[in-house]
Amino acid sequence: MTLAFGPSRAKKRLSLAPMIDVVFLLLVFFMLASQFGRDRVVPLAMGGAGSAYQGSPRLVLVTAEGVRLNGVPMEEEALAERLTALTHEKSDAIILQPDTKASLQQLMDAAGLLSGAGFTGLVVME
Repeated sequence: MTLAFGPSRAKKRLSLAPMIDVVFLLLVFFMLASQFGRDRVVPLAMGGAGSAYQGSPRLVLVTAEGVRLNGVPMEEEALAERLTALTHEKSDAIILQPDTKASLQQLMDAAGLLSGAGFTGLVVME
């Protein structure tokens, strides 16, 4: 003898529409989120990869407070102008040295500023 708890019902089919909606929403989210992380490339020379050092010293110390050119505090706007007077060509080596408290963003801002001014011989030193 079998017990029945009510009339038998047909099995429901699993709907895939909500899962497809979620997948498309995730796809759109990651496509839009990836557009915010565009990187900017700043060409930097590695140690020993250039010609011999020529001319006056050009050490740009990047600190948390700002930049220093050969130990002298300097405004970022005047840095490119002052370095132009110290270099013979735009490809002359300019050494960028980050301070221990300086962030990577401050270093990249200084490199971007100099790169935007046309200097191509940027060298990063620890």
